Amino acid sequence: MAHAGNYGVVSRFNHWFIGFGMIGMLAFGIYLEKFAPDGPDKGALIGTHKAIGVLLLILGVWRVGYRLYKGFMADAAPMPAWQSLSAKIVHWILLVSVLAMPLTGVFGSYFGGRATSVFGVFTIPAAMEPSKAIAGVMFNMHGAFAMLTIVCLVLHVVGALKHHVIDRDDTLKRMVGKA
Repeated sequence: MAHAGNYGVVSRFNHWFIGFGMIGMLAFGIYLEKFAPDGPDKGALIGTHKAIGVLLLILGVWRVGYRLYKGFMADAAPMPAWQSLSAKIVHWILLVSVLAMPLTGVFGSYFGGRATSVFGVFTIPAAMEPSKAIAGVMFNMHGAFAMLTIVCLVLHVVGALKHHVIDRDDTLKRMVGKA
C-alpha cells in the first residue's frame, strides 16, 4: 500500500534505530575481521558482536514485520522510473539484510559448533553435530551480505541526500517527520 505524508513515529524509530544498529555492527564486524588482534580479547569481542546481532535480529523481525504491515510510501516526488525502481530494490535489499545478516551469523556459529550467549540472558546452543561446510557457507553469506549491505547503505544515504540537496523534495524530510 503506497501512501503520502510522513512516516509515523514507530516507522521512523525503527528506521533510525535499526539503521544505526546495522551500521554499528558492520563497523564492528569489519574491525573484528580486519584489525582486532587474535587472542582471548578478540573472542570476547566476537561474543559481544554475536549477542548484539541476536538482539538486532529480534528487533529486525519487528522492524520488517511492521514495514510489511504498514506498507511502503509512494515516491515523495516524481522521478525517472529507473530511480524509483532502484530505490525500491535498495530498500528491499536493506530489509532482507536486517534479517539475513544476523541469521547467517547465528547459523554460522551454530553449525560451527559454537554457542551464542546473549549477555547471559539466554544462550543459543551449538549444533550437536557441527558442520564445517554449512558453517563456512553461512559465514561466507554473512560476509557477502555485509558487502551488499554496505553498498546499499551508501546508495540509500547518497540517494536521500541527493533528494534533499539537489532535488529539494520531501524524501528525507518524511523520515525525520518534517515534510
